[in-house]
Amino acid sequence: MSSGEPPRVALKVDVDTHDGLRAGVPVIRERLGAYGIRASFFVVCGPDTMGRRLGRLLRPRFVLKLIRTRAPAVYGWRTLLSGTLLPARPIAAAFPELLRALVREGHEVAVHGHDHARWQDRLPALDAATVVAEVARARRLPRGARRGPARLRAPGWRCTAASLGAVDDAGFAYRSDTRGTAPYRPAIRGHAFRVPELPTTLPTLDETYGVLGRDPALLADDLVARLRPGALNVHTIHAELEGGPHADVLDAFLSRTVERVRFVRLCDEADALDVGALPICEVRDGTLPGRPLPVAVQQPPDAC
Repeated sequence: MSSGEPPRVALKVDVDTHDGLRAGVPVIRERLGAYGIRASFFVVCGPDTMGRRLGRLLRPRFVLKLIRTRAPAVYGWRTLLSGTLLPARPIAAAFPELLRALVREGHEVAVHGHDHARWQDRLPALDAATVVAEVARARRLPRGARRGPARLRAPGWRCTAASLGAVDDAGFAYRSDTRGTAPYRPAIRGHAFRVPELPTTLPTLDETYGVLGRDPALLADDLVARLRPGALNVHTIHAELEGGPHADVLDAFLSRTVERVRFVRLCDEADALDVGALPICEVRDGTLPGRPLPVAVQQPPDAC
């Protein structure tokens, strides 16, 4: 990082599974509390259907990622079979007091969809009415677990014209559905949508682990080197990884940055936006290093 205005860093904590909320979030909460940092937690509001993703075993790139990231050790077989051989367990509804405690401590709690596996794997094939229903169900956080208007982070960085339109109509304050560089208003095939997008700007641990290496210091140093002074840097972490066997990577990153960056919540960044002045950028599916499935990627403004 060069001198000048320090980077602003928003930590997005994705909570995809029952055990991620039960066991991973308390670990991350304790680490953040030790440094006095507030973050944005995005929680799946429906069932834990992680087991349905095993159909991806037919895709070689997905199998390689499972091996590289040691997924069975990270998630455990109870989660990996959830919703298939074992019953799907609720996520947000199972631990309402934990979510309320996060809010009381100043963290943002927002929604990460209703059925993560269904959205991530099937969104392009879902009809408009089904997408609208999924978005509506995604708003159902437990009472007291949200302050202010609803905010959304789409599962798997997947979005379509139908999903972007449904989010507009549902009255969300902002979305964080894509990978990109800076806040913008999304467009698909020239049609611009209203709700602003705050994209993830940094690679996730499951994209770099085993590619750059496995040493926590090395992985944290790589993230620090990518931070842009004076800009909003959005880093997505996962309750199941950084709140599980890779908590040391989060510790290494926080210890290197707590005195050098300004940690922010996404809701505060969204509140400060001049939405009318945001660029309109096309959203297209693309591939990223270390990620086996396509994700929605922000294009330069002149690509609209």
